Amino acid sequence: MTRQPERGRTAWRNGVQAESIAEQALTTHGWQILLRRARTPLGEIDLVALKEGQLSFIEVKKRATYAHAAECLSARQRGRIMKAAEFLLAIHPEWAYDTIVFDVILVDETGIPRRIRNAFWQN
Repeated sequence: MTRQPERGRTAWRNGVQAESIAEQALTTHGWQILLRRARTPLGEIDLVALKEGQLSFIEVKKRATYAHAAECLSARQRGRIMKAAEFLLAIHPEWAYDTIVFDVILVDETGIPRRIRNAFWQN
């Protein structure tokens, strides 16, 4: 067995674990999870959640530190997430919301999540 497949499996397990941590934190704070690991032809979104009229498309990143996790979200990936969000909005007209945000939840090696609200916003 080569190292690459094992590294891939470990990364997948870490990602699923981080998404579970993020989901638990969101539901604890009153968010309703609409979708998990939403795969579209345009990209994947880790979580889609709704709270008090705010619809959030959420990317979850887990690394040893918050800083390293934040660095791992590329401009290309942000673009894919936004296109996937457009696709999901088109196929889910039943979602009732006032605003849309793109959040990132970072999970460090201690397993504590940190949410960056409106992470894709630019002036």
